[in-house]
Amino acid sequence: MSRKNEAKDLRDPSLYINRELSQLEFNARVLAQAQDPAIPLLERLRFLCICSTNIDEFFEIRVAALKQQIAYGGGPATPDGLSPLETFKRIRTRALELVDAQYQLWNKVLRPALKKHGIRIQMRDEWNARQRRWLQTYFQTQILPVLSPLGLDPAHPFPRILNKSLNIAVVLKGKDAFGREGHMAIVRAPRSLPRVIRLPAELSDGSQDFVLLSSILHEFVDELFSGMQVKGSYQFRVTRNSELIVDEDETEDLAHALKDELHGRGFAQAVRLEVADTCPKVTLKFLMANFELSEDDIYRCNGPVNLSRISAVFDMTDRPDLKFPKFAPRVQPRLAAAATVFDAVREGDVLLHHPFDSFVTVLDLLRQASTDPEVMAIKQTLYRTGIDSPLVGYLVDAARAGKDVTVVIELRARFDEEANLGLADRLQAAGAQVVYGVVGYKTHAKMLLIVRREATGLRRYVHLSTGNYHAGTARTYTDLALLTCHPEIGEDVHKMFQQISGLGPLIKLRHLLQSPFTMHKTLLQKIARETEIALSGQPAAIRAKINHLNEPQVILSLYTASRAGVKIELMVRGTCCLRPGVPGVSENITVRSLVGRFLEHSRVYWFANMGAPELYCSSADWLDRNLLRRIEVSFPILDEALARRVVEEEIENYQSDNQQAWQLLADGSYLRVSCGDSMPHSAQQALLAKLCH
Repeated sequence: MSRKNEAKDLRDPSLYINRELSQLEFNARVLAQAQDPAIPLLERLRFLCICSTNIDEFFEIRVAALKQQIAYGGGPATPDGLSPLETFKRIRTRALELVDAQYQLWNKVLRPALKKHGIRIQMRDEWNARQRRWLQTYFQTQILPVLSPLGLDPAHPFPRILNKSLNIAVVLKGKDAFGREGHMAIVRAPRSLPRVIRLPAELSDGSQDFVLLSSILHEFVDELFSGMQVKGSYQFRVTRNSELIVDEDETEDLAHALKDELHGRGFAQAVRLEVADTCPKVTLKFLMANFELSEDDIYRCNGPVNLSRISAVFDMTDRPDLKFPKFAPRVQPRLAAAATVFDAVREGDVLLHHPFDSFVTVLDLLRQASTDPEVMAIKQTLYRTGIDSPLVGYLVDAARAGKDVTVVIELRARFDEEANLGLADRLQAAGAQVVYGVVGYKTHAKMLLIVRREATGLRRYVHLSTGNYHAGTARTYTDLALLTCHPEIGEDVHKMFQQISGLGPLIKLRHLLQSPFTMHKTLLQKIARETEIALSGQPAAIRAKINHLNEPQVILSLYTASRAGVKIELMVRGTCCLRPGVPGVSENITVRSLVGRFLEHSRVYWFANMGAPELYCSSADWLDRNLLRRIEVSFPILDEALARRVVEEEIENYQSDNQQAWQLLADGSYLRVSCGDSMPHSAQQALLAKLCH
C-alpha cells in the first residue's frame, strides 16, 4: 500500500456514491431484464412495467424530498458531497436516458415482438373498420357515461389533478351551446375504467388484440365536444409528493391524523409532468404554469404516459410459453409429516426460504393457533399484509375465541397506510389489542409469538422473518424465516413486544439484535473484530446479502476493515453508496447485485470470527433509517445445519451466479457478470431446482 493511499481520508466524498443516483442505477438493472432476449417475452414486458413503477415511486419520494431541500435552501450534508441541486441535475440527466430507453424498448422491440406472437397492442392507425366500429360503441356505452370533461374558462379554472392519473388535454376551437369560446378542456380518465381493453375474439383474426384506454379517448374525444373542433389532444400525467407528513409529537391520535393526511396525498406538490411528445409548446407551457413546474420537471413520452398500466396485458394473456415456468413451493417433509406445526418445531428449528418454501406453513401455524384450546396468547407485528390476507382472518378468529391477541400495526408503511388502517379497525372490532408502534420509529421488525400451554408448562413458539407477512409477496420475494421454540429466543421476542406495546425500559436481549439500540453498535463491533483479527495476521472475512447500503459509519468501518486485509463480499440488490475496488481503501471489497425472476429481499450477515462463524438474518438493511430510526430485529441461526444451509443457499450460491449478477465497479457503474469459460449458474434457478417441484 502506498503512502498516498494510506493517507487517504476515508471520509473523502469521492469514496461515497450518491444514494439517489445509485437507486436510479438499480432501475437501469431492472430495465436490463426487460431488454434481455433470454427472458420470456411477457416477463420482459412485466420488467418494463416494474421499472416504470419504480421510477414513479422514486419521483414521489426521493425527488420530492430533494425539491423541498432545494426550495428551502439546502439539506443535510451527505457523504458524497453533492448538493441537492447538483444531485437533482444528475438525476435529470440519468432519468431522461432511462425514459428514452424505456420507450425505445416498448416501441421498437417489445410491442413488435408481442405482435409476432399474436399479442397485439393496437394503436389507432392499426384498427380496421370493424374494430373501430366496436370500439366506438364501447366508448359510447362504457366510457362516455363515466367521463366528466371540464372546459377551462373563468368559471371553470384548472382542476385539481390527482397524482398519477391519466388525463387528456384537449385543444378546442369554436363555440359551445352557450356561445362560450372554446380554448382548452381537460378529460380525466376515472380510476374505475380499465386501462387495457381486450377486443372480442371475432375481431382479432386468431390473435389476442388489446387497445389502450388512452387510444380510445384520443380517437373519440370529439364526441364529448359536439359542435366544436378538436385541434389536438395530448396525454399527460402529473407525479406528486407522496410522503405523508404527520407530526407525531403534536398529534394525540395517529390513526386519525393519518386518515386526514391520506385525503390530501393525491393532490400534494407536483414534482414531475409526463406529456405526450407531440404536445405543442403553448399547451405544455399552460400545463407547466398550472402545476408550477419548470422545464427540468418535464418528461416527454413517445407512447403511453403510464407504461406500468400495460402490465394488465401480462395478466390478461394466457400464454405460459411466454412466461416463466410455474413452480410449486415445497412443504418440507418434517412439516408435512407432523400433525401440527407446533409438533414439527418442537423437534427442532425450521428454516423457511421463500418463495421456494411455501408460505402456507406460516398460515397453517396461525390457523392452528387460532383454534388450539391450549394457545393462550398471540403477538404479531404487521407491516404489509395485503387487504384480503387470510392471516388477518386467523387473528380475528383467535381474538373472537377469547385468546389474548396483540397486533403491532405500522400505520406508516409507505403506500399501505390506508390498508393498514382498515386492518386495525377490523382487528379491534374482533377484540384484539392493536398497538401503533412507537412514536418516531417505524416498527419494521417481522415477529410472531405464540404462547401455548403444554404438559411441561408454557412454551413460546416464534416466527422471525426478513420479509413481510404478505402471502402475495411471499410468492415473488426471496426471504428467510425461522420457526423456533428456543426458550431464550422466545424470551427475547416477548421482551421486545412488551417494550413496544408497554412503554417499557431499555431491555437486554440474549440473542437478538434490536434497532435502534444494539444492532448498529453490534454491527460496528463485529466489523471491528474482523479488522483486529486481520491486523493480527489471521484470516478474516465478512459476507453479507442486503437490499441497500448507505449508513456512513458502516461504510467507514468496512473501508477500515478492507485496509486491514479483511475479505468482504457483499450482495447489495439496490442502493449501494460504498465504492469498491479503490486501491488502498476498498480493494478487498466486492459488491454484487442480482436482479432476477424474484425480488431479492432477504438480509444475511456473516462474520468469520476465527473459525467460529456467526450468522444473522435480519429485517434491516444497512441504511441509516433501518439501523438508527426504526424498530428492527436481527436473529441468529443457532442450528449449525441450518446455518450451513443459509450460507450455501444465500451466500455461496449467489456469489457464484454468472447469469443475472452485476458487479459494482469503482466508478459507480455496474458490469453484467459473464460466465466466460465457466458453467452457467443462476442462483435463483438453482434454488428452484433444489427445493421445488
